[in-house]
Amino acid sequence: MDGFAAVDFGFAREVLQRGIAALFFVAFVSSLNQFRPLLGERGLLPAPALLEWASSSKSRGRMLRPTLFRRIRYTDRRLATLCWAGIVVSALLVAGIPQFAPPWVPMVCFLALWFGYMSITSIGQTFYGFGWEMLLLEAGFLAAFLGSRDQPPPTVVIVLMWWLVFRLEFGAGMIKIRGGREWRDLTALTYHHETQPMPGPLSRQAHLLPRWFHKGEVLGNHFAQLVVPFFLFAPLLSLWVPGPVPQIVGAVAGAIVIVTQLWLVATGNFAWLNWATIVLAFSAVGVPGAFGAPTTAAGAAALPLYWIVITSAIGILYLIVSWPALRNLFARRQLMNASFNRWQLANAYGAFGTVTKDRMEIVIEGTLDEDPDAAIWREYEFKGKPGDVRRVPRQFAPYHLRLDWLMWFLPLGRSLDDWFTMLLARLLQADDPTLALLRVDPFAGQQPRWVRALSYRYRFATREERRRDGVVWVRDRRHVIVGPAELP
Repeated sequence: MDGFAAVDFGFAREVLQRGIAALFFVAFVSSLNQFRPLLGERGLLPAPALLEWASSSKSRGRMLRPTLFRRIRYTDRRLATLCWAGIVVSALLVAGIPQFAPPWVPMVCFLALWFGYMSITSIGQTFYGFGWEMLLLEAGFLAAFLGSRDQPPPTVVIVLMWWLVFRLEFGAGMIKIRGGREWRDLTALTYHHETQPMPGPLSRQAHLLPRWFHKGEVLGNHFAQLVVPFFLFAPLLSLWVPGPVPQIVGAVAGAIVIVTQLWLVATGNFAWLNWATIVLAFSAVGVPGAFGAPTTAAGAAALPLYWIVITSAIGILYLIVSWPALRNLFARRQLMNASFNRWQLANAYGAFGTVTKDRMEIVIEGTLDEDPDAAIWREYEFKGKPGDVRRVPRQFAPYHLRLDWLMWFLPLGRSLDDWFTMLLARLLQADDPTLALLRVDPFAGQQPRWVRALSYRYRFATREERRRDGVVWVRDRRHVIVGPAELP
C-alpha cells in the first residue's frame, strides 16, 4: 500500500466487484420472483398503498427512504422491468466487462444497482426488513469506487471495506455478549442449529454433535467476532513498517472470518448474509502483482487525479457518517441492523443476540369438506421452513425465501401480522401467484372450503428415531392459532 493506491489488492478487488455483483444478481432474481405476490398491486402488503400513504397528509411528514417509485407510479410491470435491468447490469459486472472501461463506468453500474435495489427495499416493508438488505446496499455503494482493472484499487475504499467487515463482525459479537445468557455460558449453539429460521441439509447433523463441540463453536465465534476484526486493519502498518508481516496478519484475519462464515453456510440458510461477509472479508487479502495492477509505489500515478478526488471525498463522507455507528458499537443499548441516514451508509449490524430454545412452527391446513369439525385437513407445504417431518431441509442460500423467513418470526410475536391474515385469504381464493410461493398446494389449484392455522413444536429426530421411523423431525401439536376460516 501507499497513500492512495492499494497496489497489492487487485485480486481483492476482483473478488469484491464480482462477488457483490453476484449477490445483487441473486437479490434482483429473488425480487422478480417474490415481490409481486408479496408486495405488488395484489400483494399481501401492497406497496402502492404504502406509497399512497407516504404522499398523503396522514404520513405527518414521515418520508420513505429514496425510491424511484416516489417519482414513477408503481406497477408490477415496472417492478419487473427494474429487476430485469438489475439482473443484466449485475451479470455484466460478474463477467467483468465494465471493469475494462475507465473507472467511472463500473462506478455508474454499481450505483445503478445500489439505487435500483434501494428503490425496492424502501417499499418492501417487513418482507425486506432484514439486515443483509442494507449490508448489500452499503457494499454495492462502496464497490462503485473500487476502480478498473488497469489501475490499483484506491486505498481509502479498501480500508472502508475493512471498516464495513469490522462493523458487521464486531457488531454481531457485541450483540451476542450483551444479549442472551446462552452466549455467555456457551450453550447458544446447543439450540441454534435446531431453532434457526431455516435449517439446511446439514443442520441436523450439526445439532447432534457433542455439547463440548457446541461450546467450542461459541468460543470460536467470540474469537472470530470480538478479536479478529481488529487485525483486519493490520496492512495499514505497511505504510510505516517495511516487510510483508502487516499484510500477512490482515490476510490471516480475513481468512479466519471466511472459514467461520463457511461453517455457517454449511449449517444454515441465512440468505446472502454469510456469502456477503465472505466476499467482503477478501478485502483483507493482498496478493502482490495480481491481475496486472501496478505493484510499486508508482502505482499511485496510475490513478487519475479525478479518481483520487472522488475516492478521497468518499472517505471524508464516511468519516462523517460513521460516527453514529462507531458510538453504537460501544453503547450500552446497542442497536442491531440499524441505519442512521436515509441512504443506508455506515450502518450498524448484528444478528442473533438471543437464541430461541424451542422451535415453534405455524402449520396452515385446508379442507374441501363443508363441515370443518368432521373434515379431513391437508397441509400446505412451504419451500424452506419445516413441514413434512420426513423431508430433509434443502439448501436455498444465498437465495432468500422471504415468506418462509416471516413464517419463522410469526410465533415469536404477540399477535398475528396483517400479511398473515391476507395470506390465508389468498389461499382460500387459490390465488396462483401466492400458491407459487409454496412447495405444495394440497388441492392442486382448487379452492379450499376452509383453512386454519395450528402451532407445533418441532425438534430434530435423534439418530435412533431417524433409523426407526425414517423421520428428520419430531413434532407435537400445541395450539389452534386461527380456527376454521372461510371466505365471506
